[in-house]
Amino acid sequence: MSATPAAASEPETSGHELPLVAIVGPTGSGKSELALQLAERFNGEAVNADSMQFYRGMDIGTAKLPVAERRGIPHHLMDFLTVREDTTVAAFQQLARTAIADIRARGKMPILVGGSGLYVRAAVDVLEFPGTDPSVRATLEAELEREGLSAMLARLAEVDPVSAARINDGKRVVRALEVHALTGRPFSSFMPLREYASPTVQIGLNGDRGELHERLATRVHTMVAEGLADEVAALMPQGLREGRTAHKALGYQQFLRVIDGESTVAQASEETIVATRQFARRQLTWFRADPRVQWLDWSQPRLGSAAAALVA
Repeated sequence: MSATPAAASEPETSGHELPLVAIVGPTGSGKSELALQLAERFNGEAVNADSMQFYRGMDIGTAKLPVAERRGIPHHLMDFLTVREDTTVAAFQQLARTAIADIRARGKMPILVGGSGLYVRAAVDVLEFPGTDPSVRATLEAELEREGLSAMLARLAEVDPVSAARINDGKRVVRALEVHALTGRPFSSFMPLREYASPTVQIGLNGDRGELHERLATRVHTMVAEGLADEVAALMPQGLREGRTAHKALGYQQFLRVIDGESTVAQASEETIVATRQFARRQLTWFRADPRVQWLDWSQPRLGSAAAALVA
């Protein structure tokens, strides 16, 4: 597959807004490489939508593309959090929209790449995130503890029967009641629509399931050989365990148990392979539910040209 820019494939703006290109699909399907090819063809810049690549120092275990291999193409929204820190989908949405607008303002094409489904939707779709209030939430949590789930569901049904019919756990009931208390609107009114916030092309990568399983196993073994265990150990003094999210990343949680003496490298490797395959299956389920995604087989000849044709 050639990554050489083709003169005829420069985007014609004609006063129109350049599209946002979103490359989605399961982990290990080749999204990062395709993003590079499209960026070279269309004078683009990448915007990361892999929630675990937000963290500095989490490089090997997240398959983060090294700077030296990015072929000079800027990559936004990588390495902006420490492993102690956390973010929200709403905060990511603001960051992503700002990055996308900045790329477009400079006459370049934004290319969103990643497999974190909700983060992708936050970037591409009309999606509202209602705020939160710690005191309101604390009051509702106390009422849940005192009155029980059934009573809280009954309260929710009075103001938001749609959400009440979908929810069956206390945390989500509290959130739905909190949103209604703060906004006067039912929580269900904030559910996302499949409506792009700006011109967007979504390209999905998929292929043979057996080949994907082999790719993921090879990827994990390569990560281990490149020093995943050492990377996890180096992140511990930086607060890996203390952060709410980072330590839950695939590979990191498994190799923390190796450091604790609760598992062997071989066991952690196999557990990571199994967990990664399960994650890839969930990713495919998520993205297949969106009829706007245009799917390509990662193994097809001239994949970059096929993807470029969808963009052009």
